[in-house]
Amino acid sequence: MSDAPINDTNSSILLGEQTCQQFTLAEIQLATNNFDETLVIGRGGFGNVYKCPINMGLVREVAVKRLHCMSTQGAHEFEAEVKVLSKLRHGNLLSLVGYCNEGNEMLLAYEFMPNGTLKDHLCKADSTLSWLQRLKICIGAARGLDYLHTGTSTQNGVIHRDVKGSNILLDANFAAKISDFGLAKVGPIDHTRTYVSTNVKGTFGYMDPCYFYTGKLTRKSDVYAFGVVLFEVLSGRQAVDSTLDEEQWGLAPWAQDKIKEGKVNQIIDSKLMGQISKKCLKQFVSIAIHCLGTKPKERPTMAEVVFKLESILSQERENSNSIVNEERFIYKVRAFFTGKVDIMSDGAVGSKSMKQDGKVVSKSDFSAHHIRKFAYNELVSATNNFKHMERCPTSYTSIYKGWVDEKSYAPTKCGIGLAIYVREEDILTWKWKLDLKLLEFSHPNITRLLGYCLTNVTMFWVYELIPGIWLDDHLFKAPDRTPLSWAARLKIAHGAAQGLSFFHQRNRPAYNNFEGNHILVDRDFNARLSDYEIDNLLAPRGFSTFERDKLDGLFGPVRGDAESGVQNEIYAFGVVLLKMLTGMKEYDERIPLEQKNLMEWATPLLTNKVNLGTIMDPQLQHNNHLPKGAFELAQLVSKCLQPTRDKNLSIEEISQVLYQCYQNEIISG
Repeated sequence: MSDAPINDTNSSILLGEQTCQQFTLAEIQLATNNFDETLVIGRGGFGNVYKCPINMGLVREVAVKRLHCMSTQGAHEFEAEVKVLSKLRHGNLLSLVGYCNEGNEMLLAYEFMPNGTLKDHLCKADSTLSWLQRLKICIGAARGLDYLHTGTSTQNGVIHRDVKGSNILLDANFAAKISDFGLAKVGPIDHTRTYVSTNVKGTFGYMDPCYFYTGKLTRKSDVYAFGVVLFEVLSGRQAVDSTLDEEQWGLAPWAQDKIKEGKVNQIIDSKLMGQISKKCLKQFVSIAIHCLGTKPKERPTMAEVVFKLESILSQERENSNSIVNEERFIYKVRAFFTGKVDIMSDGAVGSKSMKQDGKVVSKSDFSAHHIRKFAYNELVSATNNFKHMERCPTSYTSIYKGWVDEKSYAPTKCGIGLAIYVREEDILTWKWKLDLKLLEFSHPNITRLLGYCLTNVTMFWVYELIPGIWLDDHLFKAPDRTPLSWAARLKIAHGAAQGLSFFHQRNRPAYNNFEGNHILVDRDFNARLSDYEIDNLLAPRGFSTFERDKLDGLFGPVRGDAESGVQNEIYAFGVVLLKMLTGMKEYDERIPLEQKNLMEWATPLLTNKVNLGTIMDPQLQHNNHLPKGAFELAQLVSKCLQPTRDKNLSIEEISQVLYQCYQNEIISG
C-alpha cells in the first residue's frame, strides 16, 4: 500500500501575515523553463517538483512544487504550508523560499535538498547510510518536531500531522529537514493533553490509532508517527509494504510482535549488522516502543526523544573511539615487535586513514592539539579589525569574534572556517616566567584554547567559538524555551564536573568566582567551561618572597593557597548544582524573607526526602514525585556546601556521582 493520505475538509490555519517572498508566475516560468519536464525531480499527490537553477535573485538552488489541477490536495493545504513555514525558522525544518498564487497556478519554492528523502535512502538496495548517520538524521528530525511542538516561534504549537520517512529531507551533509506542512495544525501548548478536533487526515502506516478513532489530534500523534520512522530507520523497511505476507504489511505491529517474541535481531537492517552495540540497540528499541504507546499520555515528548537519541549517539561514538584506540594499541604493539614503524606514532595504521563516525579521517586528525602564537596583524585580520565586539557575561573583559582556517588557524574572511573569539587582557607582569608554547588546554568539556598573542601592553587569548547558551540563561532567562529536563541537567552537570576535573589536575582553581555563566551548553546539552583564568592555572611557583610580594593581587584571592582555591571552587560548583536542582537564583524572590540567600535556606533541607520536594524545581516534579536520583544529587550538593566539608572531597568524586545519576536516569527512562 502506498503513502496515501486520508482526506479531510478542515485545514484552515491562521498565523498572521506571511513573511516569505511572493513570486510572479512569470518568474517561476522563467526559472523552470516553462515547467520543462527535464527539470522534474519528483512527482507526488501534490504535483511535480522541479529543480531550478540560480536565476530567481536567490543565492541557492530551489525546488519548486507545482499544484496539479487534478491534485487531491488543494487551496487549504497550499495556504497552510505558506502560513506555517513562513513563520517558522529552524535548522531542521525545510525553508520555504517563496510562493506563487496566480491564476490557476499554486506553486511553492523551497531550498533544494540534494540528498532527497530519508525513505529513498532506506529503500535503496545499495544504501550506504551508516548507523551513526541514521542516528544523526533521527536526532535532527526529532529536534525539528520538538521545535514545532513547543511553539518557540509562535504563541501556539504546530502539529505536523504527516510525519513519515518521505517527509524527512536530507541536505548535502545528510542533515535532516522536516518538510510538507500542508496538513499541519496549530494548537495551544498549555499541557500535553491539549488536542485539536479535526477530520482525520494523515498517512496509513504512520497514523496514531487514538487520533484515527476519536478525531482528537495531539502532539503525541506526531510522536506515534515518529516511532514508526524509528523502526523504518532500524529495519530499512517501509511503514506499509503490501508485497510481504499479510501479517507483515504494517511495520509497527510487526516490529512490536518481534520484540515481544524476543527476536529484535530480525528487525535490524542487514546493512547495519555489526554497527550497533547491544546496549544501544536496547535503548533505541525502547524509545520507539514508547513512542508507539497505546495511550497518548504515556508517550514521551519530542524533547525527551531528542535527549535519549543524543545519549545513544554519544555512547556509539565512544564505542567507535574505543575501537579506534584498540586498533592503535594493537598496531603499536605489532610495530614494536616488527620494528617497522615508530612506536611513538599516533597513527592507528601508520600514515593510512581510519574510519570514525562512518567517515574516513586522516592520521593528522588524531594528532595532539598545540597552541599557536598569533601575530597581532593576524588577529586584526581574523577579527576584521576587532569589529565584532561583545561583552563577556562573567566579567568586563572585551571579547571579539573572528574566523580562522580550521587546520592552520590562519586568518580567513568573515564567516569562513573556524569561528573564534579573542579575549583581551592587561599584560601580565610574570609573562617572562612562562613558556607559553607549552600551554595545553584541550578537553571535550572546556572551550578549546587555540592560541595567544602577546604585545607590549596587552595579552590576547584565542578560543574556539562554540554555539550555545549559558546555563544561567537556560535556567532563568529563557521563559519561552522548553525547560531543561532532569536528564539534561544531569548531563550538563557531569560535563561541567569533568571540565573542572581536567583543570584540578594542576592542583589549582580555574576561576576566581565560578558560576553558571561559565558553563556553555550546546544543542546536544554538552557542557563547555568557558572564560577560565589561564593565569590562575599557570601561576608560577618557586618565587622569592620579594617576587611574591610584587605578584600579590595579580592572581586573585585564592592563588596564594592552591588547595584552598580548589575547595572554594568545589563550593561554588555546589552552588551551581543547587540552582539546577531548585531552578532558583542565589537571591530569588521565592526565598523566605528571613533567609539571606538560596544556600542558607535550602542547605538544611537537602538531606531529607520529604523537605526536598519543597525546594525542588516544580518543573522536574511529576504528580509530586521527585525524579530518580534527585535525593542522591541533593546529598552531593549538601556535601559541597558544608562549611566544614571534608577536605578530601574532590571534583573527581563529584563527577562519579553525577555520572552514576545520569546513567541511572537514562537506563530507567
